[in-house]
Amino acid sequence: MKFGFYLPTHGSLATREPLLKIASHGEALGFDSMVAGDHVIAPIDPKSQYPYSVTSEVPWDQDGEHLEMISELAFLAGATENTSLVTSVLIVPHRNPVLTAKMLSTIDVLSGGRLVVGVGVGWLEEEFQVLDTPPFNQRGKVTDEFIRIFKVLWAEENPSFRGDYYSFPPLQFAPKPLQKDGPPIWVGGQSRAAIRRVVRLGNAWHPVGANPASPLEPKELAIEVDYMHSVCERYERDPSELSIAIKAPIYDVEVVGDGGRRRFSGDSDQIIEDIIEYENTGVSHIILDTRSSNLQQFIEKMDWLSEEVIENFR
Repeated sequence: MKFGFYLPTHGSLATREPLLKIASHGEALGFDSMVAGDHVIAPIDPKSQYPYSVTSEVPWDQDGEHLEMISELAFLAGATENTSLVTSVLIVPHRNPVLTAKMLSTIDVLSGGRLVVGVGVGWLEEEFQVLDTPPFNQRGKVTDEFIRIFKVLWAEENPSFRGDYYSFPPLQFAPKPLQKDGPPIWVGGQSRAAIRRVVRLGNAWHPVGANPASPLEPKELAIEVDYMHSVCERYERDPSELSIAIKAPIYDVEVVGDGGRRRFSGDSDQIIEDIIEYENTGVSHIILDTRSSNLQQFIEKMDWLSEEVIENFR
């Protein structure tokens, strides 16, 4: 089992010194990956509903502050040596695909081949409108096409592409990523469409396992893994080529509305049991959300997880 942690992208810790402290400390503890989320702007009074909370409230402070994710990971690529840098997740339709492929390739080169590209279709329609993207209601098809463009640019000698949303003639694209044919692609999302995207275009499925709005319990995850294997059969893809990397918020509040315990809450033994259950369904990488607005609490939670939980899997 591999373990990752979230980086702050907004709030008081999303500044130079706290970011450097968190990233270097996580690497020293032996975390396998660090992940950053993606928002460019925050609309005032958005009508779009956030899909990963019970109340659908947006997950940021009132001022809407966000670091730009690719820039943040590029910064940390130069401040770390071993830990994987994960876009979790890159909202693919937000950016020009050729420029995005170049920025990601650059991070992979300068980090020594440590980039993982988590991808998603997005949920905030107002953000799409401001960024003048292709139509929001076609974002799934746009995402698929842009991922194909990434892969063509990263792998082919003189890449060209003709699609429904973007085309370009043969060109030179260099440097290529250090990782052969490009960084691994983790596909975010809980839907069957996301699972089909994994099989057709990705290397791992990257859902939110402990999503409070619709938790993906191990028994439900097992059903979706069976579905993923059936899709592999349809597309003649070897299931062993695909892995599962889930996000798992570490909750301070243990009890949910029905009186049951939240997954990934409680003492270390309870969290270890949760991890084992997910591991038995095929999960091989868990991103533990240790974020706090207080730097000392952030670091202490990382230490506790490393010593009391992760050490049991080393």
